[in-house]
Amino acid sequence: MDFYLPIAQVQITITTVILLSFGIGVLSGIFGIGGGFLMTPILIFLGIPATYAVANVANNILGISVSGATTHWYKKTLDYKMGFMIVIGGLAGAIVGMQIFQYLREIGNINTIIALAYVYLLAIIGTLIFVEGVKEVSALKKKVLIKKKLHTHYWIHGLPFRIRFSKSKLYESALTPIILGFIVGLFASIMGIGGAFLMVPAMIYLIGMPTKLIPGTSLFVTIFITGFVVVAHAIQFKSVDLVLVSFLLFGSIIGLHVGLKISEKLNTSEYKALLAILLIVVGIFMGIETFIFNKGVDVLKIIPSQEINSNLNLLIVNLAKNSPVIYAFLSVIIVVFIGFIFSYIRELIHHFRYSKKIKS
Repeated sequence: MDFYLPIAQVQITITTVILLSFGIGVLSGIFGIGGGFLMTPILIFLGIPATYAVANVANNILGISVSGATTHWYKKTLDYKMGFMIVIGGLAGAIVGMQIFQYLREIGNINTIIALAYVYLLAIIGTLIFVEGVKEVSALKKKVLIKKKLHTHYWIHGLPFRIRFSKSKLYESALTPIILGFIVGLFASIMGIGGAFLMVPAMIYLIGMPTKLIPGTSLFVTIFITGFVVVAHAIQFKSVDLVLVSFLLFGSIIGLHVGLKISEKLNTSEYKALLAILLIVVGIFMGIETFIFNKGVDVLKIIPSQEINSNLNLLIVNLAKNSPVIYAFLSVIIVVFIGFIFSYIRELIHHFRYSKKIKS
């Protein structure tokens, strides 16, 4: 079944978008990531312009991050103090990133820059994590006990303003998570990602957080960063399409909670190795699509359709153009509400099953 997107002005196949978003939602639940580094290039491959792909994926990430972070809040696997430190830097980075995005859009190089950013970042970070994961898995198979310090200290940990993070059992400079947040916010606004593929490895290796707290804290941070990015893109570029976000969110949230169940059965070494492989594969695919397939020709082409003057489309287009601020905050409120409701329903089902098990 095809559906017309009134803001992006292209026609999509609903089943394709929902199935893809479901798969990415599963990965988001397993790794504590928003899935933007997968969804953004996929939408571009499908024929949706990069400007619209970035904004709508950020909106989708906001919804699944709310749902995932709420679930981790119920489980008490979330470090609020660390999260807020990262958010402070993240919002500053997002402001700078929006200015860079506008400049790249004006000179017409936004598609190429986004593709190159994915290729290099994913390949480098994925390789580093993979090497570390392989070493740990190899040591486990040989039953070798590798003695390590509780935390590896780098120069960044010696920065001033050291504070204690009780939940993560860390004592280090507040500037460490703030700097990390700035970098994440910068790439989030340019690439349409939550920044978790940068944040998760940094939380593991740089900050030294316990693995069980990383997915929840990562999703918590993503809520604030992507919320700002969505509002900024909706007001400045009028590129948020509520119809597209609705389909993305439907598949992603269901997949997210499937992934959360799977993540409970993974150990730390498997977690690192799988995340690394995923990052490397996406980076290679982006490189092939950009440099081999005629530098960015869409793998799956969607032919833009003529404008469809349905009541829903007219309402969305008029609201986005005439009241961009209202439309921006409405986009955020809708996905946050849906994300919270899905998580709340999941928790009710969990309590019902637990109560039934206790009684029996």
